[in-house]
Amino acid sequence: MKLPSAKARYSGLSLIKNALSYHENWQRAWRNPKPKTDYDVVIVGGGGHGLATAYYLAKEHGITNVAVVEKGYLGGGNTARNTTIIRSNYLWDEAAHLYELAMKLWEGLSQELNFNVMFSQRGVLNLGHNLQDMRDIERRVNANRLNGIDGEVLTPSQIKDIVPLLNTSPDCRYPVLGASWQPRGGTARHDAVAWGYARGADALGVDLIQQTEVTGIRRQNGTVIGVETTQGFIGARKVACVTAGNSGVMAAMAGLRLPLESRPLQALVSEPLKPCLDTVVMSNAVHGYISQSDKGDLVIGAGTDAYNGYGQRGSFHVIEHTLQAICELFPAFSRVRMNRQWGGIVDTCPDACPVISKTSVDGLYFNCGWGTGGFKATPGSGFVFADTVANDRPHPLAAPFSLDRFSSGALIDEHGAAGVAH
Repeated sequence: MKLPSAKARYSGLSLIKNALSYHENWQRAWRNPKPKTDYDVVIVGGGGHGLATAYYLAKEHGITNVAVVEKGYLGGGNTARNTTIIRSNYLWDEAAHLYELAMKLWEGLSQELNFNVMFSQRGVLNLGHNLQDMRDIERRVNANRLNGIDGEVLTPSQIKDIVPLLNTSPDCRYPVLGASWQPRGGTARHDAVAWGYARGADALGVDLIQQTEVTGIRRQNGTVIGVETTQGFIGARKVACVTAGNSGVMAAMAGLRLPLESRPLQALVSEPLKPCLDTVVMSNAVHGYISQSDKGDLVIGAGTDAYNGYGQRGSFHVIEHTLQAICELFPAFSRVRMNRQWGGIVDTCPDACPVISKTSVDGLYFNCGWGTGGFKATPGSGFVFADTVANDRPHPLAAPFSLDRFSSGALIDEHGAAGVAH
C-alpha cells in the first residue's frame, strides 16, 4: 500500500487542527485599523460597490489613503441580500455599455483578485408570455447584438432543451412563447465578491473600518471636509457615498435631495435539492425569477413591494404571488419546502438607471439608484466610480448617469430590461 506523501499528511493535520480550533486564531483576511484623523477619500458604505471603488482607486489610480466606513460588517447590507444574477443585456446603449464593462470584469475577476468569486456563466433566460413580450425581446436582442453583446431569441422547443422542467404547454397560465438567451450571463457568490474586493483593497493600503456609522457630512464654504461618525470626526478631501437603499438619507445629511425611492425587495430560498436547474430563468410578466445555487437550494426572487420604506421583511402576499407563478412555470417544484425568506432595501430612480455622479457640493459624490440590478454591475460600477472620484469628472461610461439628466430630461428608460427584480 502506498503511503500518503508528506504534503498530504501535512494538509490532513492542518485540516484537523483548524477543525478543532473552533475558528479561533485564524489569520485575518484584512486588517481592522483604527480610523486616522483624515484621508484623501472616505467611502461611505462597505458593500460590493464601495469595496470595488476602494480597490480600483488604489490599483488604477494610486490613491491608497482611503477609508471605507461601514456601519455594520463588510458586505452585510444589500450585498448579502440579493440573488446574485449577472447579465448585461440591457436595451439602451448607455446602460448596455456599462453592464457589459461589468460583465467583462466579472469574467476575469477571480484571477484579478486571486479569490474565487464563484462566477458561473450558466446563462440567463428572459421569458416572453405574450406578443408584446416577444416584440420587446426581439428589439432588445437586436440592440444587444449591435453593441457586441451576446444574445439570441429562442423558441419554446429550444427553451425546453435548456430547461426540461419548465412548463411550455400552450395551456399554461403563463404560456411561454419564447425567450431571450444570454449564454455569458449567470451567477456569482455575493459574499465572496465583497471579501475578494475587501482583501484586495486592504492589501493595497486601504483602511476598512467596520461597526462605524456615519451620522453627518461636514461641509465648509460649499466643500466637503469630512464625515461625522460614531467614532468621531474623520476628515476627508473627498467623500464618496455608496449606501444602496439608504442613499436618500445620506444625501439629506449634506442638504441634498436625490430623485430616489427606497422600497423593500423580497427573495427566498428552498430546501436543498439535487441539481435540476443549471441556468437562470426570469419572467418580467410574472415578476419572478429562479436559479439553483451550488448548495442545491432554489433561489427565488420577486418584484419590489408597492410601498416606500426601509423594512427588510417585506409582505407575505408578494411571496405568495411569486410562488404561484413559479409553481405554474415549474410544476415539479410545487411540493418543495421554503427554507427562509428575507428582504433588502433598494433605491430606484424614475428611469430605472443608477446615479454615478458628482454633486453640487464640491468633493461629494454619489453612486446609488441601482434598484434591483446592482449586484451584476459591481465591478463596472466600482471601476467607473473610482475613475470619477479620482479625476473629479465623470468617466465616459458614467457620464450619462449624472444627476444632471433629471433636469435636462436626458433620461435612460430601462424599465423594459430592469423591470423585474434581478
